[in-house]
Amino acid sequence: MVNAVEESGYKVYFLQQVINRQAFFMFSFEELSAKFAQHFATRHFPAEPASLYDANDYFLKMGGKRVRPVLCLMGNELFDNIDADAWHAATAVELFHNFTLVHDDIMDKAPLRRGMPTVHEKYGTATALLAGDVMLVIAYDYLNKIKENYQRVIIHLFNKTAREVCEGQQMDMDFENREAVPFDEYIRMIELKTSVLLAASLQIGAVIGGASQHNQQHLYEFGKNLGIAFQVQDDYLDAFGDPGKVGKQPGGDIVANKKTFLIIKAMETANAEQRNALLKLMKGNATDKVQQVLDIFRACGVDQWAFRLKEQYIEQAFDHLEKIAVVSTRKEQLKSLARFLVQREY
Repeated sequence: MVNAVEESGYKVYFLQQVINRQAFFMFSFEELSAKFAQHFATRHFPAEPASLYDANDYFLKMGGKRVRPVLCLMGNELFDNIDADAWHAATAVELFHNFTLVHDDIMDKAPLRRGMPTVHEKYGTATALLAGDVMLVIAYDYLNKIKENYQRVIIHLFNKTAREVCEGQQMDMDFENREAVPFDEYIRMIELKTSVLLAASLQIGAVIGGASQHNQQHLYEFGKNLGIAFQVQDDYLDAFGDPGKVGKQPGGDIVANKKTFLIIKAMETANAEQRNALLKLMKGNATDKVQQVLDIFRACGVDQWAFRLKEQYIEQAFDHLEKIAVVSTRKEQLKSLARFLVQREY
């Protein structure tokens, strides 16, 4: 017969086992990425008209890192076992992200995406526009599958994020016609165009996992700061990355006269001669334009500055992650993913 002390001890023991399971039995990003890829590898569109939906399938089969939908799953698993609704939400997030990529490629006149012809290059601009639109429509079909008790909250967050992404894209295009862009304005554009979708993906998963408002907000801020660090690395790779690994036109941002972290910092730190050369290069189409701009970047030390800026934002992200009230070991997978995203070479 078990006495009261022993019974209390057993309760503590079994409670600790539950905590241990919650702390350690979690999927890594790679495992969730593989699971999501398998889940996502289905036809999301009707068969007809094939002239439209083949373009969608073509684009989705290009693959990608699927970071945003996996963040949605990880945001859910941070607080509970992954719910079936998290898979619906993750699918919606990935379709929305691909919608933005199809339209971004059109606006940027990009010939390649992941080393393959972009949708507008292969199927024409009109079809590419419609293909992107349909992805957004189907995304809402998936959101409509989630439980009603948090569906309204999630759709509100999804809509807010979608609007902000569009605002960020417009700001990005506006910057192309401005000679100078203040650093704080560029940061705001990055928050809208890139960071908010990463942040919202995490928060949507957290909502499904039953997270408190406190935890949701810190997880959102983690994602937002991670997104800025991610973009710093993306700007760096566009300029200095190995084309064979990056899978897109080298120096594409320079060719498109995009205002990036690198060009903004170079304009701030360059001497008069370098600044005038940059202004002339960014307005022209010299055959060696990319190389000349990169030489100025290196001379101004913006490649090293970008590394320090990236570290600053990833530290802020980790500060918010630390403040989330869950067992610390449950945060390890998000930490590992964050480090990978800001250290990647592609």
